[in-house]
Amino acid sequence: MLEIFITHRLLLFVEASRATMIIIRTFLFFLVIMATTKIALMEEQTYIIHMDKTKITDSDHQQYYQAVIDSITKLSSQEEEEENKTPTPQLLYIYETAISGFAAKLSTNQLKSLNQVDGFLFATPDELLSLHTTHTPQFLGLQNGKGLWSASNSASDVIVGLVDTGIWPEHVSFQDSGMSRVPSRWKGTCEEGTRFSFSNCNKKLIGARAFVQGYEAIVGRVNETVDYRSPRDSNGHGTHTASTAAGNFVNQASLFGLAKGSASGMKYTARIAAYKACWTLGCANSDVMAAIESAVADGVDILSLSLGGVSKPYYKDNIAIASFGAIQHGVSVSCSAGNSGPSRSSVSNAAPWIMTVAASYSDRSFPTAVKLGDGQIFEGSSLYSGKKTKQLPLVYNRTAGSQGAEYCFEGSLVKKLVKGKIVVCEGGIYSQTGVGEKVKKAGGAGMLLLNSEDEGEELLADAHILPATSLGASAAKAIRKYVGSAKKPSALIVFQGTVYGNTAPVMAAFSSRGPNSAGPDVIKPDVTAPGVDILAAWPPNISPSMLESDNRSVLFNIISGTSMSCPHVSGLASLLKSVHRDWSPAAIKSALMTTAYTLNNKGAPIADIGSTSTSKSATPFAFGSGHVDPENAADPGLVYDITAEDYLFYLCSLSYNSSQIALFSSGVNFTCPKNAVLQPGDLNYPSFSVLFSKDARNMSVTYKRTVKNVGKIPSTYAVQVKEPTGVSVTVEPRSLRFKKMGEKLSYKVSFVALGGPTLTNSSFGTLTWVSGKYRVGSPIAVTWL
Repeated sequence: MLEIFITHRLLLFVEASRATMIIIRTFLFFLVIMATTKIALMEEQTYIIHMDKTKITDSDHQQYYQAVIDSITKLSSQEEEEENKTPTPQLLYIYETAISGFAAKLSTNQLKSLNQVDGFLFATPDELLSLHTTHTPQFLGLQNGKGLWSASNSASDVIVGLVDTGIWPEHVSFQDSGMSRVPSRWKGTCEEGTRFSFSNCNKKLIGARAFVQGYEAIVGRVNETVDYRSPRDSNGHGTHTASTAAGNFVNQASLFGLAKGSASGMKYTARIAAYKACWTLGCANSDVMAAIESAVADGVDILSLSLGGVSKPYYKDNIAIASFGAIQHGVSVSCSAGNSGPSRSSVSNAAPWIMTVAASYSDRSFPTAVKLGDGQIFEGSSLYSGKKTKQLPLVYNRTAGSQGAEYCFEGSLVKKLVKGKIVVCEGGIYSQTGVGEKVKKAGGAGMLLLNSEDEGEELLADAHILPATSLGASAAKAIRKYVGSAKKPSALIVFQGTVYGNTAPVMAAFSSRGPNSAGPDVIKPDVTAPGVDILAAWPPNISPSMLESDNRSVLFNIISGTSMSCPHVSGLASLLKSVHRDWSPAAIKSALMTTAYTLNNKGAPIADIGSTSTSKSATPFAFGSGHVDPENAADPGLVYDITAEDYLFYLCSLSYNSSQIALFSSGVNFTCPKNAVLQPGDLNYPSFSVLFSKDARNMSVTYKRTVKNVGKIPSTYAVQVKEPTGVSVTVEPRSLRFKKMGEKLSYKVSFVALGGPTLTNSSFGTLTWVSGKYRVGSPIAVTWL
């Protein structure tokens, strides 16, 4: 199933009405006119041109680049009519130290002519600098022109493959202006189908395929009036995830003015390959595996899968099997953890070779203020962008209609009771925007959507079609009491727009949790990343609420789920891949895990909205190693590397038989050693999961780890340990001295159970290797079974 956030949200896929299509066509025509005007205005623009230094044939760079300018002037003039001649390019800067290339003012034809120049890598419009982004890059510490987003790193070619619902190829996030030619190593293609042709691909979207045979074998042929039997996206999910991972910089992006800024993928210069394996009713495993197989053969560097099912043993998990084949070919695989939180052991995609990503809030929100007639004020969340309501009568349950009116069931609301009033509705039955649709049809002027006790204080913003807001469980309880006791209950809703600077990160309640039922000796999820209220690209023919009655067309939408956090990490992995081309998938994963942080922007432990503990602090079963920190991950100091053979030995330690092992060994003649003592905890993983029986006293286990120096030389690392409650931890040796790059040193960690289990049967600690600026951290999770 797609890991779109669908808990209490029913996603409806419907054929647009004739009137809707007329509006969409008119809007698309308007977009074409606007795009044409923009191109005309950008006829002369400043670009930063990145060149391959090894191809520069003249030691005098000034003279060499002037020759390049003369060359593209001549080439472009051949394509321009005499009356449309543009001025000679103006050379502004030459870069020789930090990067190799130059800055110049070019026409679009001159820019195009650069593709014929040997050594041309990439061109970046100078206007990409922005103080405001879709915000998650900024929240993650990425800055244009610096670190992982430096010009030299941006020039590298990394291919991100996404297995999803397809892509909307015409979107501005996937235009290829200024990009160099497609890498010669690319073996993929652009498949034709319903409303999708070969010309829909370009130098940004370099490949697109659709896999439908498995799906059609289950549900029948795709209804092409509802979905496209091609890589084109009819859902929005795939377009959103693709732009989150690797979409272009797009200035002035927003949803109805909310979250306004420059939209950007994490690795905005990466190439994109879209593999559509998910359709109206879900994703067939056979199609997903075929997509992964194709992506690896095509030559992707990173695979992103925002989909999954229930956790199961790895030998029964098709995604785990196919992903293992991918990492054997050097492809990093990121998957969503699932949206079944905060239930314990709900995490999916938990194989140790997969980067499993949880979801958390950033410091941006879309708050509302609900003021009751008695003066009480509560904070909610909404993407409604209109004006505040007046103080209006409040109706709920029997004062709004017949049986079921508290849930605003279809037909339960009585028009004469709700017209012109704010209706209070319980959530959890329909999609949140769907509840609002029913209120609007009945004549309601607004809606308060209440969380249940199980939903807690989770506040997710929705693009409502009437003035409406969601409210947490504590506010819901007070509002129910007020409506039931006041003679003339009333309320008004104020929509406060976009607010920054909230305490963050905070773990989302919906994000699936550990411990890992498929392999409890490995902590899952691995990391958390922004996954709540994420702004990204959206097909213009799909309304932001996904309701049939909603005729609004947008280019960007805000949605939530681990589906949104996963492509963030996929994009970050591609950034690390561009800096460290020789790093294995395990090394990239290790760097992101060991540099993750566990304190929020106020210096306190990351909180968990879904936690039932009094402290409300998140644990490694919610966020794994912590929240990703990409700039530190680019220079982690040490990495825990793992080979394909290491993973096979791990599977041996799980007592997998030869047939089960063969699923992963890819035809290699591998057999588990007969007399060797193997334990799952010895997998060279960047975290520690320790299992004790509930009656364990003074029971001990010892795990071995090996780290590789990728930082400075010489360097000495000292260990710091924060022991889990009820467990003593001993590390030998307590210091590691590295004399050269790439050197590997090993250590052992012994865990001793001092007493019985805690109230939650789990306790947590950390093990950190410290050397100067480097802090190589690993969480410890102890579970009593």
